[in-house]
Amino acid sequence: MPNRLTGKVALVSGGARGMGASHVRALVAEGAKVVSGDILDDEGTAVVAEFGDAAHYVHLDVTDPEQWEAAVEAAVSRFGGLHVLVNNAGIINLGTIEDYALSEWQRILDINLTGVFLGIRAAVKPMKAAGRGSIINISSIEGMAGTIACHGYTATKFAVRGLTKSTALELGPSGIRVNSIHPGLIRTPMTEWVPEDIFQTALGRIAEPQEVSNLVVYLASDESSYSTGSEFVVDGGCVAGLGHKDFSNVDASQQPEWIT
Repeated sequence: MPNRLTGKVALVSGGARGMGASHVRALVAEGAKVVSGDILDDEGTAVVAEFGDAAHYVHLDVTDPEQWEAAVEAAVSRFGGLHVLVNNAGIINLGTIEDYALSEWQRILDINLTGVFLGIRAAVKPMKAAGRGSIINISSIEGMAGTIACHGYTATKFAVRGLTKSTALELGPSGIRVNSIHPGLIRTPMTEWVPEDIFQTALGRIAEPQEVSNLVVYLASDESSYSTGSEFVVDGGCVAGLGHKDFSNVDASQQPEWIT
């Protein structure tokens, strides 16, 4: 069913690589105009260059409210509005609770949680003006269950799940739907340093980014018109009961500084 998003304008944070780049490609493929924001300017520009006038790149540090406002304005001025927001940007850091630095705790809150809040706040005005909208917050299965040595990530992803529900209730009367997606282990730069067997999935494999992007497209489209305030899990059956191994034994020395 091609062109499910014709006439819609989307903004994707963390769109330079990994799942974010996959979301950009999937949204454009279904007919949307897309603004992609990231701090990885070279990579982000290269992704949107694949699509000519259908996509536009902006520098976006999700912790900066002014950059969020500028990204939304870019969508409105270039493409005529904003109908879909994909809050995708995020990082992960590890550490036992005794050794977890306050600076790392604050940093992951600023990016993973405050960044989502700022994105929603900036997107609401043009969505209300359009009389409709879909906000898609990329959480994680760590927003469904706790994980040893992954405290900041788990806390922020649970919080994104809660923020999704409170904003869904508030924005529903304005025609704006808000949902969260909870991926398991996905093959991206964010997870390339994680042993594939750390997640015990019923399907016996990790996922490809497109498998999450398929759900992003569904939630962005009118096919999901009665879905709001809900969690959509894409994890191969991980949280069904098998779970995953202890993250405290994972070598995080190859973890990149900033990953989207």
